[in-house]
Amino acid sequence: MGADVTARAAKPKPPRELPVWSRVDIARRICDGSQLVICNNMVLNVTSWAPYHPGGALALAHFVGRDASDEIAAYHSDRTLAVMAKFAVARVFSGDYTETEGWEPLTPPIALGLVRRKTQDGDRWVREGQIRLATEKVDGVDSGACDKGSSKVNVGPMGPDWVQLTPAMLEPIPVPKVDRAREHERSMAYRDLKRKLEDKGYFKRPGLLSGYGSDIVRYLLFGSGAAYLFFNSTGWLGMMASAALLGFFWQQLTFLAHDAGHSGITGNWRTDRVLCMIVANWIGGLSAGWWCDNHDIHHLVTNHPEHDPDIQHMPFFAITPQFFRDLWSTYYKRVVAFDPFSQFLLKFQHKLYYVVLSLARFNLYVLSYTFLCNKARRDGFLVFEAVGLLFYWTWYVLVLGGVNSVGGWRMALAYMLVSHICASPVHVQIVLSHFACSTEDLGPSESFVSRQLRTTMDVVCGENIEWVHGGLHQQVTHHLFPRLPRHHQRKASVLVKEFCAEQGLTFIEYGWVRGNAMVLDTLRDVANQLAILKRVADKEVAEMQES
Repeated sequence: MGADVTARAAKPKPPRELPVWSRVDIARRICDGSQLVICNNMVLNVTSWAPYHPGGALALAHFVGRDASDEIAAYHSDRTLAVMAKFAVARVFSGDYTETEGWEPLTPPIALGLVRRKTQDGDRWVREGQIRLATEKVDGVDSGACDKGSSKVNVGPMGPDWVQLTPAMLEPIPVPKVDRAREHERSMAYRDLKRKLEDKGYFKRPGLLSGYGSDIVRYLLFGSGAAYLFFNSTGWLGMMASAALLGFFWQQLTFLAHDAGHSGITGNWRTDRVLCMIVANWIGGLSAGWWCDNHDIHHLVTNHPEHDPDIQHMPFFAITPQFFRDLWSTYYKRVVAFDPFSQFLLKFQHKLYYVVLSLARFNLYVLSYTFLCNKARRDGFLVFEAVGLLFYWTWYVLVLGGVNSVGGWRMALAYMLVSHICASPVHVQIVLSHFACSTEDLGPSESFVSRQLRTTMDVVCGENIEWVHGGLHQQVTHHLFPRLPRHHQRKASVLVKEFCAEQGLTFIEYGWVRGNAMVLDTLRDVANQLAILKRVADKEVAEMQES
């Protein structure tokens, strides 16, 4: 549920005798403000750790009251898993954890749009936005001001202000499509699969030179080629070729930053995070901190319209009609507005798809810098990121100034556009694996492995051109095992496909052309549904005027 943390050596302590908590005990404590996560039949209290969690506090919030054993194992090293024992405060009552169905999850408060905040009356659950589940679980239950005994939610000037959270509101809504016994069986089989991959050595990381030798050569060729043409060209052709090579250089480095963000290069979280910042901030002008924070949430709640920031691209894209409802984003803490501007652009989203993605890097600047400005915790990484961004804009502005001195402002503008456009194939690669997949919410009872396979697809390609995709074409295996080095993904995916066949799960994979066609079909279908809604609305307005 985030990145690994280098743990400090601690003196061995005798095992603690932990109390046994029932489902009711756990639910009541969550209602009182404790962030409790179930892991291997143990109750972890992560309340104090949440602000310092490298994967972000929101990543933990999505698993309050849920069994996060698979997610925790997928995102953390063995060393960190051992350190987590200090957060254990209780054992789960045996009657609430069965061998056939495991732990029946509670609904995380964040899934109801509820967050814990200080108010004049003390710490309260505050509804920060209108979430779909809140309609049934908050508005539909007596959940009023606790000190007045009201049966209604306390209403402030901007809508519901605070809510008395009750254990009944945490009970999950049954989803007919989800068989808890089947999901538990898949979860157990997923853990066996992970052990198989470990036994085969697929989690062992190759050395930097042995694993990334050919990639480093490629980075040097693109980077030095861009520099050579910049210093030795006086015409448009040479300068535009320099800009293109710089864009390809950024595009390839994105894969290295991605690996580092997943602690996939050295396995040491701090070392890999520094590598990620050097590549993302100092060379690419983007925030590694923003990307890791955003990407961790994407991996945990993949393709959920209200929670996954990687599909919240209004006003430019909507991959499901659910975005027609002014959704609240629990990541961005704002309404993903379905306003007139969005309604206009979405009609053409399938036609503007590649145009918008070609300029997506400019939007990443905005998201990166907004994140850093709003970052609550100031630390050494923030300083390193800020200095890196200053360094980036210094050298890049000097480059544009040099181009301007050769061919004027038009050539400088063209250089900027070409360099950014040539870096954009990575954006197509990233969204390709998710835009055409399911966005349905099957609730907290769906297992980690089922959710990832339902919302992610692979792009089929030959081994000789894998470098073009940088490992992102094998997203299914990556989403199941984010710490698995990309050098072993192809071999591991063979076992993943066998696992899917045994468990009755679908491993989604298509070629590059077919995958892109499916994404465009999805965007076109949503645009057509919007057009139908508009015609219906126009007809109703006309009928009202006639009457």
